[in-house]
Amino acid sequence: MTALPFGITFVRHGETQLNKDGVLQGQAIDSPLSEIGLQQAEAAGRYLKDVKFNKVFVSDMLRARQTAEMIMKHNSSCSNLQMACDPLLKEVSFGIAEGGRLQDLKDMAKAAGQTFPGFTPPEGETQEQVKERFKEFLEKMLQQIESKHWLDRGEGENSMSATPETSPVEGKADDGVKGVPVHALVVTHGAYMHTAVRYFVEELHCALPQGFDKARMFSVSPNTGLCRFILTLRSEDDAFKLSRIHCVFMHRGDHIKM
Repeated sequence: MTALPFGITFVRHGETQLNKDGVLQGQAIDSPLSEIGLQQAEAAGRYLKDVKFNKVFVSDMLRARQTAEMIMKHNSSCSNLQMACDPLLKEVSFGIAEGGRLQDLKDMAKAAGQTFPGFTPPEGETQEQVKERFKEFLEKMLQQIESKHWLDRGEGENSMSATPETSPVEGKADDGVKGVPVHALVVTHGAYMHTAVRYFVEELHCALPQGFDKARMFSVSPNTGLCRFILTLRSEDDAFKLSRIHCVFMHRGDHIKM
């Protein structure tokens, strides 16, 4: 039985003017980054400049593409990589609420006895639909990684105990991915990331960092907030299976606090 550990770093796009104004963009409004958003993306790029990536996957929406371009510009490992824009990484569709105030959506959710994120306005995507969209992206990404980067490491279950997922988190940009052979950068959106994190934790039983504040777990990441996970694939009976997943950190925003 062989194993391949790899990292995924999710990054939410930088701020847009509509973010600042409290307006829901969703999929219908494809706005660019604001000046502050460009500065946030620049800060994220400088923060991640020495972190090695093998793949870059990006929502095809402008605000995500601009953020990814800035990160890649500062990262030497990205100089020969192509950005893979994927509509599966688009923001959640908020239906009739798009173009309206975020507070109005929260009020709609409250009136329905629900909370945001999690509430589906008329004509919007349900949480189940977004989850299925993310699962489709994850499966596609895993297949690409398996076909290009699979390493016959010849390691058994016990030998994996010293993998980087158990290494201490020191507040550094490369936490958890030192020595990991494959690392994907995924630039997407706040509500979409919320659904992805929820899927990892609730359905894939992702291990969380010691002492992690669970109240923060399912909050929406700040603009250019970072979430990192280490996944381990195993080869069993000529099939690849996701055998474990570990969260290194969630919603990190050290670069925008500097």
